[in-house]
Amino acid sequence: MQLFRWCAESRPAFLLLLLLTLTVASGCAGRSMQQEPVVVKRTQMHMGTLVSITAVAADKQAAQTAIEAGFYEIKRLEQLLSTWIPGSELSGVNQAAGKHAVGVSGETLELVQRSLDMARLTEGGFNIAVGPAVEAWSVTERQHIPTQTELQQLRSVVDWKSIQIDPEARTIFLPRQGMRIDVGGIGKGYAADRAVDVLRKAGATGGVVALSGDIKTFGDLPGMKGFPVGIRHPRQDGVVVATIDLQDEAISTAGDYERYFEQDGIRYHHILDPVSLEPARLCQSVTVIAREGTVADGLDTGIFVLGPERGMELVERLPDVEAVIIDVQGRMMVSSGLRDRLRYP
Repeated sequence: MQLFRWCAESRPAFLLLLLLTLTVASGCAGRSMQQEPVVVKRTQMHMGTLVSITAVAADKQAAQTAIEAGFYEIKRLEQLLSTWIPGSELSGVNQAAGKHAVGVSGETLELVQRSLDMARLTEGGFNIAVGPAVEAWSVTERQHIPTQTELQQLRSVVDWKSIQIDPEARTIFLPRQGMRIDVGGIGKGYAADRAVDVLRKAGATGGVVALSGDIKTFGDLPGMKGFPVGIRHPRQDGVVVATIDLQDEAISTAGDYERYFEQDGIRYHHILDPVSLEPARLCQSVTVIAREGTVADGLDTGIFVLGPERGMELVERLPDVEAVIIDVQGRMMVSSGLRDRLRYP
């Protein structure tokens, strides 16, 4: 959850305590040539947001090499998955909607398949086909409130169940003209997972990959256990509701304060209920902690739509998944596996 903004369109960032820790660790490493291992952190712009990679390695050169490999992997995935890049694979799939299937890479096929799995798991709460309805609301631009007639006309093109995947031919087909898929609600978590894999292979023994509010950690900081991360209050900027130490885990959040406008005292935000095609109203924020960034990133939106009761029931059924849910009244629910791990201010 966000304690400051990376950029105007960023997802919530969990990084205040984390960055303070990394700054101290990096500074100590720089002052003592004999201290091992070292901590190196770098930031670049990818996937429409600032991406921060921190690597713990035997020496500075090894950490730098691992970080470069991580950034290269994220950039490579962006070229496949970003719908803002006209020549990306997903842009090609969208352009062929209603016409023909499109061949894609293994990574694109995997992420779309996992997105559909997440949609089934959350009863459609997570929906990579809902983009046309999100655009109709235009929360950050025109701030338009669509009529029920407008929304009704979009229902046929936001049906995630109609997306066709052929694993053997490695193709994706959108059967209706006007359909499009956007993996922005899960792609950053996926990219964080892949970048961590690359960092490990390059020799990093620990670190963090943070694509705005989607964070994946592995290993430990020197002299510490895990990586401390603060969770923001959804209605009080700069206020932390709890802190948790992440160990080989990912964290992601969905909140109604990320992108929204208010009109006549009503908050209209970008997380839509795929049934009503209107902003989901049962939560203020949902933070998910999981082993995989892909899971955390996809589940936070789906649970936000499901609401606190159904969402927490889902979390308690899933292995290696925990959540902090703040409902529309501001009440906080914590999953059973987190109750002894959270620290409160």
